[in-house]
Amino acid sequence: MIKHSLAGFSRRLHKHGPPCLKVCLLSPHPLVLSEFSKLLANFSYRVKAKHIDSPFANDFHRLPFPKCPLYVVDACVPTSAALLVSEIIDRYPESKVVAVSEGFDEANALPLLRVGTKGLMTYGEARTDLKEAFKALVEGSYWVPRVLLSRFVESILPSSRNRTMISSSVGLSRRERAVLQAVLANLSNKEIAGQLNISERTAKFHVSNLLAKFGVQRRADLIVMSFNGSALSIASQQHSTVQA
Repeated sequence: MIKHSLAGFSRRLHKHGPPCLKVCLLSPHPLVLSEFSKLLANFSYRVKAKHIDSPFANDFHRLPFPKCPLYVVDACVPTSAALLVSEIIDRYPESKVVAVSEGFDEANALPLLRVGTKGLMTYGEARTDLKEAFKALVEGSYWVPRVLLSRFVESILPSSRNRTMISSSVGLSRRERAVLQAVLANLSNKEIAGQLNISERTAKFHVSNLLAKFGVQRRADLIVMSFNGSALSIASQQHSTVQA
């Protein structure tokens, strides 16, 4: 049911903007619940706010919270937040979770990503970009700072085995394989252009085409896919080119 709701939401989002999709907020702080409830209501979401009794809670097996396609978890205490996200994903595997906090670094971001969090945002970023983050998550993308996402994939599979596998993917030209390796090395378009002795515009063109070929929206998703334990497969050419 959640999977179908997300798919329908993605289609309607492109045509009509955000509809009344349910979002569950979970936080130990009443002020956070109040502010984000108002924010999401302005975006036409149906908000279910759930107060967590203690920011240091570590047992969420009996915590009642509604089934929703999208969750926003207050990660003011990262270890407790990671346990809560794990419980959400265990109950509702198709749901997407965004964690919000004062700030994120490797120490607090990686545990959240390992249990299935798809988005990481500061409180300030969430106030301005949460709608776009939801859109990205519904479409199957991540909303995570590029540096932290790179650290995450390095932590779950530090070897270069999959990068070798992806470079041998059929359907890519020699230039595309070179650009792909640069993307997986977390290089910007400008850095790719300098490394391959091409213009930045040409580098951006190749990156956009790679995203379209593999059927993803953002280069971050391509990085994650390269570490999923198997070689990437070329997506249908019906995908339109997406700007990097």
